[in-house]
Amino acid sequence: MILRARMVVPVSGAPIPDGAVVVHGNTITAVGTFAEIRAEHSGEVTDLGERLLMPGLVNAHCHLDYTMLRRAIQPQRSFTEWVGRINALKRSLGPDDYRAAIVRGFAESRRWGTTSIANIESFAELMLDMPASPLRTWWFLEMIDVRHQVPSEEVSSGMLAFFEPCDARRGGFGLSPHAPYTASGPLYESVSESAAKLDMPVMTHVAESREEWEMFRHGRGELYEFMLRVGRWMEDCQHGNTPLRHLFHHTPFGARWILAHMNELDDSDFTLLASIPRHERPSIVHCPGSHRYFRHAPFRLAKLLELRMNICLGTDSLASTHSLSMFDEMRILADREQWLNPADVVAMATLHGARALNLNAGKIEPGALADLIAIPHDATMRDVHAAVIANRQPVAWMMIDGQILAH
Repeated sequence: MILRARMVVPVSGAPIPDGAVVVHGNTITAVGTFAEIRAEHSGEVTDLGERLLMPGLVNAHCHLDYTMLRRAIQPQRSFTEWVGRINALKRSLGPDDYRAAIVRGFAESRRWGTTSIANIESFAELMLDMPASPLRTWWFLEMIDVRHQVPSEEVSSGMLAFFEPCDARRGGFGLSPHAPYTASGPLYESVSESAAKLDMPVMTHVAESREEWEMFRHGRGELYEFMLRVGRWMEDCQHGNTPLRHLFHHTPFGARWILAHMNELDDSDFTLLASIPRHERPSIVHCPGSHRYFRHAPFRLAKLLELRMNICLGTDSLASTHSLSMFDEMRILADREQWLNPADVVAMATLHGARALNLNAGKIEPGALADLIAIPHDATMRDVHAAVIANRQPVAWMMIDGQILAH
């Protein structure tokens, strides 16, 4: 199949006017101008007209369980109050509510051009009869042991029970110890060992809020008091560590790790990250909409890019943002960080997210998976990547794994 478009945006290379992409099976085999491609390749031509053809978007951090909570929680006085509020709402919901939320979340994500999504699954039992995902989906099993420390063998058997009924032919599975304040050091150690054996990625929330930073750094604050009341063992908060250094003490994370948020970092954290060999450094997921909702400290993007960290984007959940559109996330980031090259913003929503998932996608080049979308081409904007970020129209054409998805 040959796909022709007014503009092809490879992400891994310069935009190509009057471009074309050759797809064989589920793989891209060639890309260039239409004249070049037509001279060297035969096959059926699908002409996408005055549209821009680009890689599908990659949502590197999402909680589809909470799709029904859009605008249900107004911004709270503190992050800890928000935690209390969402926990209260969750007690009023049942499995059918969560299952319907996931289906709705997939539909909204697809509507806005997401072809791959990393979803944190809080309720393993939902996977027993979950409809097949229309998107390339990674299911990350959320793990919490606030009141007790789970032995390693129980962690391993519990993980296997979660994964056995799951269908992830286009995606995969991962582990997600929730955060340093809800997952114990021994749990992180067990997860790290099991993930290495099973060759799975690990995603965890870390350094998300100032309250988490105060809890570990100073052994005080609103989150500290909240966790103390619910029965968490708090002696690990007496050593003056930051959340990131606390995590690294228990688990020297590597390239298969994805750290969500990373909003509260100090100089010692950057020194720690710099000490990790580049090929072993974790990816970092920034969620601009959720970050704005919580009014977190400014995200240290420039410093993290200086360290050449792989920065990707996610939506987080609709309990702390208003949309599952990665176009919205790109716009929020571009508006806040106007020094950023628009091409780099688009790469964070495509190529970098795919890299975090060890997925050969998020780019248009030979050998990459044929996960593609087409959006209107705005010829009034000189910068093609800025035009991508500015798109506010639902995505009407999408291909995943070399198959065009019907609407």
